[in-house]
Amino acid sequence: MIVSISSDAEADLAEGYWFYERQSPGLGDYFCSCLIADIDSLSYYGGIHEIVLGYHRSLSSRFPFCITTR
Repeated sequence: MIVSISSDAEADLAEGYWFYERQSPGLGDYFCSCLIADIDSLSYYGGIHEIVLGYHRSLSSRFPFCITTR
């Protein structure tokens, strides 16, 4: 499966990075690495999650973000 990230989602990820980086230096990097791992897992498991508002939804395993696929 090919995973694409919308520009809005990229902006949300950048905002999340800076939010966590302000909490503690290095936490933003941890946030990004966790979300990248979750996004990468979609190439294997994409399409098997519950459907919410027409999208397959996978919640991040460590941070309060939602990953959706159509």
